[in-house]
Amino acid sequence: MGRRKIEMKLVRDSSSRQVTFTKRRNGVFRKANELATLCGAEVAIIAFSPGGKPFSYGHPSVNAITNRFLRRGSVEDNNGGSKGRRRASSYNNGEAVIEKLNQKLMNLMNEAEVEKKKGEMLNERLKKMNLKLNNEGKLPLEGMNKEELGKLKKFLEGMRDEVEEGVKQLEASSCLMLLAHKAVDKKENCNASAN
Repeated sequence: MGRRKIEMKLVRDSSSRQVTFTKRRNGVFRKANELATLCGAEVAIIAFSPGGKPFSYGHPSVNAITNRFLRRGSVEDNNGGSKGRRRASSYNNGEAVIEKLNQKLMNLMNEAEVEKKKGEMLNERLKKMNLKLNNEGKLPLEGMNKEELGKLKKFLEGMRDEVEEGVKQLEASSCLMLLAHKAVDKKENCNASAN
């Protein structure tokens, strides 16, 4: 299913409007983060949900950007004094920290997207088996016949196997990381004793 152009008009249904706001807000924040990371731009976004709740994103921070905008100033003072240079220096020192935080944010957003897709895949698998979750997110086992229960058992066994495989992969990678960490520690100890 390809993307299609959506007509820009107010979404009538309030629950659909809230869902649209959440998705679009996340997309705008992601793009702002990319702009800040790739171009070194200072960005501030403030959005109010249809319910009136404020959401904001800022690089380096919303307060810093809005204060600067309201003062119509720059990183340095207009007179170019030492105060401005100190502020610019602390700004540059903070860039590395902000870069790391932006990277962590992007990684978490990517992980969340992967988990969301996994959930969608599980729902698709359940739909293919004609199984639907109730309002509480549980399978209604009471109304299932023997054939449906057999399908569910097979599905759950397959999921268990996938989880076990994932655990094995995590254990293997953590063992490799532990071994690599020990090797680095050992090398550092050897270098320290040689000096």
